[in-house]
Amino acid sequence: MKFPASRRAKSVALLAAVAIVASCGLPRTGPTKREIFAGSVQRQGDAFIVSVNDRVTRATAVTPALGFPDKFTKAGKLGSDIIRPGDTLSLTVWENVEDGLLASSASSATTLTEVQVDGAGFIFVPYAGRIRAAGNTPEALRSIITRKLEEQTPDPQVEVRRTAGDGSTVSLVGNVGAQGVFAIERPTRTLTAMLARAGGISIDPEIAQVTLFRGGEKGQIWLQDLYENPELDIALRSGDRILVEGDTRTFTALGATGTQTRVGFESKTVSAVEAIAQVGGLVPTAADPTGVFIMRNEPAEIANAVLGRTDLIGAQRMVYVLDLTKPNGLFLARDFAVRDKDTLYVTEAPFTQWNKTISSLTGSLTTASSIGTLTGG
Repeated sequence: MKFPASRRAKSVALLAAVAIVASCGLPRTGPTKREIFAGSVQRQGDAFIVSVNDRVTRATAVTPALGFPDKFTKAGKLGSDIIRPGDTLSLTVWENVEDGLLASSASSATTLTEVQVDGAGFIFVPYAGRIRAAGNTPEALRSIITRKLEEQTPDPQVEVRRTAGDGSTVSLVGNVGAQGVFAIERPTRTLTAMLARAGGISIDPEIAQVTLFRGGEKGQIWLQDLYENPELDIALRSGDRILVEGDTRTFTALGATGTQTRVGFESKTVSAVEAIAQVGGLVPTAADPTGVFIMRNEPAEIANAVLGRTDLIGAQRMVYVLDLTKPNGLFLARDFAVRDKDTLYVTEAPFTQWNKTISSLTGSLTTASSIGTLTGG
């Protein structure tokens, strides 16, 4: 069957117009699959492009390793009765004489409240002088004061009470019920007890992280791990600083997804399926489910494991490809872990670009026809 010359000419003209419009660079959400694959190492690019399978999901399933140094976990609890510089004491003295040194009668007692232990660890007691309190228990200090007073009054009876002071304190900041400086007391000598003392946490426990700074060291754990592993409920030390904050990890979503933005992690682990769901899923009129890419800089040890090599050194650019149309595609996407600073990119379907080309062409022709009508052409 032969087509008239005029019809063939129109077909050729239409194809030429389509080619011209397509070459002009139509608007799109990002590179095509072909363009991404062109940057692979196999094609003299600088990125390794890997199709995701069960072996790849296992090799890349890395969760941030959080924990406390051994020095933190092996430290014993502070003795709650040990007196320290900055503590506040209360002293009561009974004397067995009518006209005592401190009391006016034998039946009365003298109470010295809010006796501050100075920076050097000493207190002053009338007639007993300057006494070192720091490092002693209330019972040991009672014996020392008794011996000092016995030299001047017969059989004195002394009571020493340690009240909450700033001798042993920790500071809590971040997402807790009440930020502030809290004394280490008998009920609050461990991390969980001190968090409870501060009113608990004020964010989703699933993404909460607890960081403890002690001197020049620090440790960081997931809040959930703190309650699941009793050994992480470490003993506190004076001067500890505790920070509670939400997970700071993010990934970036681009391309034919419901939202193109930077997204925070909503749980300790986030799979590719969960990441897609967090940004509103794939755009049904534009997305290519065979072109879901996860891009990241992969540490050399993981890159070598994924590629079956041993010679790679330093971070490697890796592009992981998920094809959701395969029989197990959704399962692989469910098992593939997204990590901090990953880029999730979904390409547009070829039909989308074709549709844009046709729309642009018909729109241009309509505009040209309107102009011709206005000019009398």
